[in-house]
Amino acid sequence: MNTGQQTGKTAFPWKSFLRNLAAIAIPIAVQNLLTTTASMVDTMMVAPLGELSVGALGLCAQFSSLMFSGYWGFVGGGMLFISQYWGSKEDDGIERSYGMTLACMMTVAAVFGCLAIFAPRTVMRLYTDKEAIQEIGVQYLHIVGFAYFMQVFSMAMSALLRATERVKIPMAASIASVAANLFLNWVFIYGHLGAPAMGIRGAALATTCAAAVNVLTIFLLAWRTHYPYLFRVRGHFRWSRSRLKSYFVKCFPIICNEVLIGVGNMVINVTLGRQTEQVIAALAVFRTLEGLIIGFFAGFSNAASILVGKCVGAGELDTAFERAKRLVYLCSCVIFLADLGVLAVHGPLLRGMSLSGGSYDAGLRMLLIYAVVSVIRMGNWIQNDTYRASGDAVYGTVLEIVFMYCMVLPLVLLSGFVWKLPYWVVFLCCYIDEPVRYVLMQIHLYSGKWVRPVTELGRAALPGFLAARRAKVSGRSGRR
Repeated sequence: MNTGQQTGKTAFPWKSFLRNLAAIAIPIAVQNLLTTTASMVDTMMVAPLGELSVGALGLCAQFSSLMFSGYWGFVGGGMLFISQYWGSKEDDGIERSYGMTLACMMTVAAVFGCLAIFAPRTVMRLYTDKEAIQEIGVQYLHIVGFAYFMQVFSMAMSALLRATERVKIPMAASIASVAANLFLNWVFIYGHLGAPAMGIRGAALATTCAAAVNVLTIFLLAWRTHYPYLFRVRGHFRWSRSRLKSYFVKCFPIICNEVLIGVGNMVINVTLGRQTEQVIAALAVFRTLEGLIIGFFAGFSNAASILVGKCVGAGELDTAFERAKRLVYLCSCVIFLADLGVLAVHGPLLRGMSLSGGSYDAGLRMLLIYAVVSVIRMGNWIQNDTYRASGDAVYGTVLEIVFMYCMVLPLVLLSGFVWKLPYWVVFLCCYIDEPVRYVLMQIHLYSGKWVRPVTELGRAALPGFLAARRAKVSGRSGRR
């Protein structure tokens, strides 16, 4: 029986590890990059309408990001259960975990969709005091709110497919969705093929239609490849009180993390939204480029979660630990290379999205600051995702929330509203906590206490694994 302990020191299987990582990470990274590229192209196609339209689109995207924070906790919790049940080959666990995740996510989509459709002016007033930008944003939100339901539904299906290592279906759906979005942007924004020129409303309509294409493509490809878990609807709702309790106990810290961090980021965006129109436009473009970097990185982060969570569920705890250690540093190197790639072409990117003069300088300064802090930031991100997939949803959550509300937000608010410091200082304060958290996350990584299985195989192997970790720590202390 697998006790979770290694019987001897063996070389780490880098070749098979990298092959498995690439098989999962590359399709997810491509999917995320396609989605982000669509957002970037939206910004570029709206750019001829002026900086106000670019700024409004960026603030609407921040509202979408808040929705993302609201449902991402359920994605993280769902993937925790699904990846571990996938490792132990428990089909009923996979199906009911997906059902609970889908129900919770669609509830969030309903809240944000209704706010966008029925109260768009209230949303825009929250993000900026510039009335001209508010008016443009209201036109966009009133239409794009209908897309939120389909976007969240497709994200839930994609989470299920990714956690069960069927990553090519979401990637193909993203290709179809992005292609539809690009074509329909061309048709609706400027009025081609007999359609009226709708401006910013055309971009919203194109996004809504593209979201429908994404959902339909996932369904079609899953049906054609005989993927079982998506269509076993009865299995999705075989819930019991004990199963719901177990799900929400694991998900609750992740949900708190994502919601509270989302609210914190909203406060940051509200602060930055009180800067000049040039800075608001630069921030909108920066968020799009940041999404490009994060989208590329998220493929590796998701792959890390799946590879580690699958091993934890199967009771291969030493393998999970060894993978987790290497994934942190490997993914930090990947994000560094991605930063360099964006900086190498920053000129055409910034100018292509209608930045010039003061807005161009602001955008470049934001990119330079982010290139430095993102390597550390993504290291924290992947460690937290790895802990969650392994069953520990508390440690990273507590750290992130405490530092956000005790360090980051006070500094951002003071520097922006009280001390009236330059925008780039306010922007830098958004990431001031990352180095400190990185050190604390590393200490937790090497302790091994983040391995907390939810499957029987994993639980059976846990005592041996923890005993081996304690022995190694004691051995190091003794040698000192």
